[in-house]
Amino acid sequence: MTDLRLPHLYDRVSRIIPPPDWMLFEDDIAAILDLKREKNAVILAHNYQTPEIFYGVADIVGDSLALARKAVEVDAEVIVLAGVHFMAETAKLLNPGKTVLIPDTEAGCSLADSITAEDIALLREAHPGVPVVTYVNTSAAVKAASDICCTSGNAVRVVESLGVPRVLMIPDEYLARNVARETGVEIIAWKGRCEVHELFTVEEVRGFRDSWPGVTVLAHPECPPEVVAEADFSGSTAVMSDFVGTRKPARVVLLTECSMSDNVALDHPEVEFIRPCNLCPHMKRISLRNIREALEQGRHEVTVDPAIADDARRAVERMLAV
Repeated sequence: MTDLRLPHLYDRVSRIIPPPDWMLFEDDIAAILDLKREKNAVILAHNYQTPEIFYGVADIVGDSLALARKAVEVDAEVIVLAGVHFMAETAKLLNPGKTVLIPDTEAGCSLADSITAEDIALLREAHPGVPVVTYVNTSAAVKAASDICCTSGNAVRVVESLGVPRVLMIPDEYLARNVARETGVEIIAWKGRCEVHELFTVEEVRGFRDSWPGVTVLAHPECPPEVVAEADFSGSTAVMSDFVGTRKPARVVLLTECSMSDNVALDHPEVEFIRPCNLCPHMKRISLRNIREALEQGRHEVTVDPAIADDARRAVERMLAV
């Protein structure tokens, strides 16, 4: 360990990252730590980021809801969002006076790409008077056309807070169907799906149980409803992490993006993690190198059209107030 430049950070991830790999990361990590001080910057990292980002350079970590809440409290001048583009837009909406950077402009989202503001206008025509609940995995333009946002962590609470018998819930079809099972509200869904979570199947869950007896199966609510029904528990990435921390199952499988298991496993060495590895290609566009370049060069700055910013911010703030 004496040949490592950042042993205090490596100790945190040593069970996941071999020393030779860590040594390849050290120059970028050291530079990022210096640049954060120099630029008065913070890094917000989603739970799907790899451990060298999540534990090596991030200041604030969490699921979409946690990042949205904590973004409001950021005291730095610059926010680097180690996640996908809609998250950076949300951070900008909540911090209009700060500089928000995303390391790769191609870090998108299949859900965000599945719906437009024009689609919402057509839905409102078809279902007059029905409120629109929009998942945060959407563009600012879609948020602006909505009544309120939600995340997978608070979707049930948001839907029930409206006190109406029927809502439009977009764009994740599976999240909408899973929320409908937990509420007495009729939910009209859109046909968007997460390209990672839609891959999980009931047969795969049963295979985990056959191969690893006694395994506890936790499913993200973006998974198909039949997969959620087959699991032992369903919740957002933050809720799944809390479940592992409080229940401490001997053996667990997380039906979500691959890096999540690595990050949670580092906090709970006593738990055995079975790791299906469905990767999000968009999350994996973020790297230490392009985080460093974002700070060095001030790229890529995220802006929101002033014509939609107020309405989009209102939808997000209504969510945060629930």
